Amino acid sequence: MERVNDGGPALPAPSGTDGLSGALADALAPLAADFSVAVLDTGSGATGAHGDGSYATASVIKVGILAALLLGAQDEGRRLTAQERSYATVMIERSDNDAATALWGTIGGGCGLETALGRLGLTDTHADDRGRWGLTHTTASDQLTLLRAVFLDGSPLSARSQAYLRTLMGRVIAGQTWGVSSAAAGTGRGTRLKNGWMPRDATGLWVVNSIGEVTANGRPHLIAVLSEGSTDREGGVALVEEVARTAVATTAAYGSR
Repeated sequence: MERVNDGGPALPAPSGTDGLSGALADALAPLAADFSVAVLDTGSGATGAHGDGSYATASVIKVGILAALLLGAQDEGRRLTAQERSYATVMIERSDNDAATALWGTIGGGCGLETALGRLGLTDTHADDRGRWGLTHTTASDQLTLLRAVFLDGSPLSARSQAYLRTLMGRVIAGQTWGVSSAAAGTGRGTRLKNGWMPRDATGLWVVNSIGEVTANGRPHLIAVLSEGSTDREGGVALVEEVARTAVATTAAYGSR
């Protein structure tokens, strides 16, 4: 179990939010947790979103930490050191918290993170004022912006940096491949993702998040689902997976028109 000690955008897609919001309301009416989702069908360009809240990242911030590290290395005209690569591997593939803490220091903590993510186009991601990386707050639309920087052309990240990040996100260990992968066609093979999960100390309720790339209807989709308020981890995972499936299916339907 991951734990960090602690003390949502409209659907501009082919025509407005009502389709996605309605589908999500029907599917998730019995659930009390808050959530937000943003999705892009990279083949058709159709986009969808629901909710505009700001959520604790938990371990999905590890993608942002590695993006910041790679941008810094690019600025210095160097490749990652062996130690940095070792930390990056276990941070993304195994969600290792000690590795994340080490790289958090390397990138300059919260200030370094915000500066780097600002270069990638993120505007609503803010570090915790006590330096706890898992309590960075973000929006689903900002996480979709980060995914664009990792997966699409025209990014401040070099092609080499993008490929490195995508490779690690495609090697997440068994047991951590739930989440947005549920929206992928077939077995979900080829999905590249990063998940985050933690109970909040104050309430005991769970933050459960998932971001990544899935293939549905033969086209890649970038998707970010953030949630908070589930009574247990399993319920949060079920929520995130249902949101991901509904969002991708609805957006894919728009994109097929």
